Amino acid sequence: MTKNELGKKIYDVSHLTGEFLLRSGTISNEYFDKYRFESYPELLSSIAGFMKDLVPSHSEILAGLETGGIPLSTAISLQNGMPSIFVRKEAKTYGTCKLAEGIEFDGKSVCVIEDVVTTGGQIIKSVKELRERGAIIDTVLCVILRDEAAYKKLGEAGLTLIPLFTMEELKKLVE
Repeated sequence: MTKNELGKKIYDVSHLTGEFLLRSGTISNEYFDKYRFESYPELLSSIAGFMKDLVPSHSEILAGLETGGIPLSTAISLQNGMPSIFVRKEAKTYGTCKLAEGIEFDGKSVCVIEDVVTTGGQIIKSVKELRERGAIIDTVLCVILRDEAAYKKLGEAGLTLIPLFTMEELKKLVE
């Protein structure tokens, strides 16, 4: 599957029409359900195949952010052999009280994996907490970038954002 074919399939599977209440409180007649493209093994495998080539060579560990980044980091890990950690939005308050599950990442170069980036706010929060625990992080990969303003916001946090697609690119593929 070519990258353009993949983009069309992602859009076709995830773009919904109807009446949807958005987080902002407004009503929209279209919605992009980002979890749908991760639930199809063929799409997830193809996405991982393209994203594995975007992982910087200095990276030692992939970090999938809850929830959408976790299946992506796992799929990429299966293709490139790199270990993966699974990052919660907040550290557990019981048991091991961990923010990230999986192997030890202190002192390691970690590449953050996310599904869709709009503002980058949760990424910045998660990266700050991972850095406080010793992770070395300079790169974030995502499948879809919704708002290009996230480049600046993440850049101010010392992060390079590398999307597989922008939302504009996906929309142009289906015109």
